[in-house]
Amino acid sequence: MKPMKPVKSLLTALALIATAATAQADQLIGSYVAYIGRDDLYNSKGARLSEPWQILRQDRANYHKFGRSQPGDEWDPFFGNINNRAAMERMIMNGYIEPSAARILVNGGATVFVRIYGSGNTGRSVEVTVVR
Repeated sequence: MKPMKPVKSLLTALALIATAATAQADQLIGSYVAYIGRDDLYNSKGARLSEPWQILRQDRANYHKFGRSQPGDEWDPFFGNINNRAAMERMIMNGYIEPSAARILVNGGATVFVRIYGSGNTGRSVEVTVVR
């Protein structure tokens, strides 16, 4: 019985696609710990923030742009760039935030561990957990 060429070609194509997908898989490109304090709960105009991604973005703007930090805040290699901070909502939607972390973030007074995933200088997702 002769091997079927279309099946062999299909299997080869699938193997190449799987290899390419693995090569492009996101990897950890940065991480940081941050204490979410009172300053992080309000935007630059003084409005109270209500979404976890807004508060995380403000925390990074406070740290990188305004030079305001709380004890426990760490530098990160990614969110010093304003465009990367602007992408934080999308990155959280593509990633994961513990439900308890989301609730605690909105109330403030929590320390979070943030992992940034992507490739090169491009972030695609973040994972946020509360440090206990």
